[in-house]
Amino acid sequence: MTKAPRPRSKPLLRDDGKPIQSRPIRKRNKAQAALPFEPMPERVEPCLALLKQKPPSGSNWGWEVKWDGYRLAIHSDSSGVRVLTRGGYDWADRFPEVVKAARNLGPASFIIDGEGVVLDEQGRSDFDALQNSLGAVGRRSGKLVSSNAVLMAFDLLYLDGRDVRGEPYRFRRHMLEEMLKEDAGAIRVSEEIAVDDPLVLLKSACELDLEGIVGKDRNSAYRSGRTGDWVKLKCVQSEAFVIVGYEPSISASGGFSSLLLAAYEGDELRYVGSVGTGFKERAAIGLRAMMDKLKWRNQNRLSRTAASERLYGSNPR
Repeated sequence: MTKAPRPRSKPLLRDDGKPIQSRPIRKRNKAQAALPFEPMPERVEPCLALLKQKPPSGSNWGWEVKWDGYRLAIHSDSSGVRVLTRGGYDWADRFPEVVKAARNLGPASFIIDGEGVVLDEQGRSDFDALQNSLGAVGRRSGKLVSSNAVLMAFDLLYLDGRDVRGEPYRFRRHMLEEMLKEDAGAIRVSEEIAVDDPLVLLKSACELDLEGIVGKDRNSAYRSGRTGDWVKLKCVQSEAFVIVGYEPSISASGGFSSLLLAAYEGDELRYVGSVGTGFKERAAIGLRAMMDKLKWRNQNRLSRTAASERLYGSNPR
């Protein structure tokens, strides 16, 4: 029995001499929500935690560890990855593993807010270890790259053409956890800790030699500055420091972004790090003017001393 011949398949192109045309594009249904593209902000002033002696009441607060490092915002898009400090400097070259992790998150464009830290054997942030590679000690040694630093991410501000700063924190947090649910290398989620009484968590943090805890209103939008949407409770520690300099601010002309501190070790001053100031713009400008004046006086005094030594020797009589 012979098989019936198979029907010939339709040709891919009609051989009728007519021009080939694609299907007409249908107009968008106006009832369907449009999602316009929102350009990525060039820079976002960070939301800062307000220092409190007691935790706020209510069940809408999420709590996590307060990390001791550098506040960083990771901007990633088709043009590359930027690692912006709180003062607005791009430190991408100093955090190569964080940059690598950001690239591995895929083609998504995003801004992640977090803290750049170096962790010790117990998983605690070690600012001294971070300072050795990125602070004044690192500058003197010529080592400005930290290969073992990680970013503890705690907020998402922008994702794939959408600015989500206006969304509630719980929504932003959920999207961040979705992004980082797989192993993301040097970018990790700063875990929220479920606790009924934040003071119990603070006590545990202090016993583990941590800096403190941070609480965030889950219903709040992302607002720059110390608005009270984020609060911090710190383990009580105090010490006297000497202001030895400042980092200029690129956002406020004539101000500064942080103060450089030193402490006495015997009879010598040793650099211990920098701190955010919390000064209002007017006060910061006034304080910087005073420090610049002191610097000018010291330079003049040193110049006069050097001139005297050239004329009379190192021990003028």
